[in-house]
Amino acid sequence: MVLNTGSRTDIPAYYSEWFYNRVREGSVLVRNPYYPSQVTRYLLNPEVIDIMVFCTKNPLPMLRDSASLKALLSTFDTFWFVTITPYEADIEPFVPPKEQVAASFQTLSNLTGKQRISWRYDPVFITEKYSVAYHIKQYAAMAKTLSKYTSQCVVSFIDLYEKTKKNFHGIRSVTHEEQEQLIEAFSETARAYGLQIHLCCENTALARENVDADGCMSKAVLEKALGCKLEVPQKKMARAECACLLGADIGAYNTCGHGCLYCYANYDKSTVISNMRKHDPHSPFLIGKQREDDIVKDAVQKSWKNRQLDLSAFL
Repeated sequence: MVLNTGSRTDIPAYYSEWFYNRVREGSVLVRNPYYPSQVTRYLLNPEVIDIMVFCTKNPLPMLRDSASLKALLSTFDTFWFVTITPYEADIEPFVPPKEQVAASFQTLSNLTGKQRISWRYDPVFITEKYSVAYHIKQYAAMAKTLSKYTSQCVVSFIDLYEKTKKNFHGIRSVTHEEQEQLIEAFSETARAYGLQIHLCCENTALARENVDADGCMSKAVLEKALGCKLEVPQKKMARAECACLLGADIGAYNTCGHGCLYCYANYDKSTVISNMRKHDPHSPFLIGKQREDDIVKDAVQKSWKNRQLDLSAFL
């Protein structure tokens, strides 16, 4: 199975101590975001977890605890999505400087191998300040640096969720013409630096020779990272338009402190602050503790690995 840590919050940036404690204790409890009394227990066991997937804007806190990180990487297979965008504090008020995140990206790549780390340049949106020309220039500069440490990049255009429209006044969709212009330029840059672009939930018409619309956390991407095939059970995907393996997320909504205006996972700042105050690094829950009315059920966990070595993953 795939254990996802990053669709609801940024665990490496804000909850690394808690995560390492959970790994040492061997389990984690996760509330259903829509039915809070329903709780799922996941065993953190490499016999059943084929790969742990992280999505972060700041991996540095996990890197600082080098002993715990070394133990994690020696026990579990991991895949890391690190988001590095060209936005400033007006959009991402509490994201560290891009140079610092890029340095952490390089360190992670050296530890895991460039096949197990991906650069996320998303979401892309257009304003007077962050124009098409601005994105093309910034993408090229970032690709030049990061392509030495990864072979792939995820690109997506902003989705106007209700939370996003509430917190990001005046934001608009990226037009088809702007998407075409950006992807054409990004593709040319990526080709020069040997990067494969994975579009996240975007129109297949944008696909190019080195640009696919098959998803960022797809079975194919993770198989290449692992070097073996995954026999994924047939089940309803988390998003109808997306083939990514997004289930089994141990995070929680309304808990990320980056404060990005485009965020889909936070409702508002006050809710995030309230939740973060309830965090206990020693609790089995990311936020709060167990309640009397909790109904705890063990997750069905099984390895999906086909143990035959897949040589094509190394080609």
